[in-house]
Amino acid sequence: MNEHDPELYGLMAEFAEADALKTAAAAARDAGYEQMDAYSPLPVEGLPQILGMHHRRMYWIVLVGLITGGVLGFGMQFYASVIDYPLNIGGRPLNSWPSFVPITFELAVLVAAFAAILGMFALNGLPQPYHPVFNVRAFKEASRECFFLCIQASDDQFDLEDTRWFLQNLPSVKGVYDVEP
Repeated sequence: MNEHDPELYGLMAEFAEADALKTAAAAARDAGYEQMDAYSPLPVEGLPQILGMHHRRMYWIVLVGLITGGVLGFGMQFYASVIDYPLNIGGRPLNSWPSFVPITFELAVLVAAFAAILGMFALNGLPQPYHPVFNVRAFKEASRECFFLCIQASDDQFDLEDTRWFLQNLPSVKGVYDVEP
């Protein structure tokens, strides 16, 4: 059933409306396709869930950044005030944690923000100066007015003729294109 063509990245269908793309993605998911992606000039509500993009890793990346920044902020101040250069001012204890709170909070937020940015780039596979869909001439309209659904040849359900027939028979399809690597 699977016809992996090393000379083909996949097949891409073009649609004029966001609703048609959403309907096509749902139909492709229901037909058993898993390795697919959609391209749209604007956010389409519900499309990531239809495509199976349920990434929860970003929460953990930001949480680890937040905890790391907090520990670094507190540890840096603890080391400076207690170990490296202890000064007893006004009889207060060397480890006076209330005075450490502002810098600990600021460093936690800073490291969490950097973790979020780097995590976003990593999870999105950026930077990506080249992608096989750029080889499709009609794809230049993807950032302005057209919507595309690409089913990858690496999908277990992918068969060149069956997938082409499936995409051509979707409602509101404007065209189906071969995506070469």
